[in-house]
Amino acid sequence: MVDNKLEIEEAQRAENYEAIKSNVKADVGGEISAYTDRPTVSETAQTQDLAMGMRQKAISEIAATDREVERGRFMARISQFVDYTFFLIYGALAIRLLLELFAARESAGFVKFIKSVTGIFYAPFAGIVPSPSKEDFTLALPIIIAIVAYMVLHLAINGLLKLFAQRKTAI
Repeated sequence: MVDNKLEIEEAQRAENYEAIKSNVKADVGGEISAYTDRPTVSETAQTQDLAMGMRQKAISEIAATDREVERGRFMARISQFVDYTFFLIYGALAIRLLLELFAARESAGFVKFIKSVTGIFYAPFAGIVPSPSKEDFTLALPIIIAIVAYMVLHLAINGLLKLFAQRKTAI
């Protein structure tokens, strides 16, 4: 009976020990949880400084992006103007080429008009190479060379405009 009593008391002590241990664990866990839920003054200040820095960086990136977009729009407008101008030159030179090809009368008003309009663009290429002709057809090679040269110039100008309008994509 004494042995039984000792065993019972020992079991009771172990049970009490586990209960106390469990209560202490819960209290400590609660204190830790309460402490971590409340940021310290320095943590709050650090968080606010970090948030302010991120906000300033975002605002400056938006402003820089806006400037890049505006510059891109401006360059696109210039590119459209350049395209339009070169297409007019191509069209006028192509009409002059067709008129030369079909040996249009030099005295016709339209022929005079086209020659006067395209004269400034054709002048650097006039006489560069001979123009072969057969019966009523003349292949005006200098006009073809002029069109190709203006196409290369057009591509070069557009390439240069794209360089200026290029947006930064890396962070």
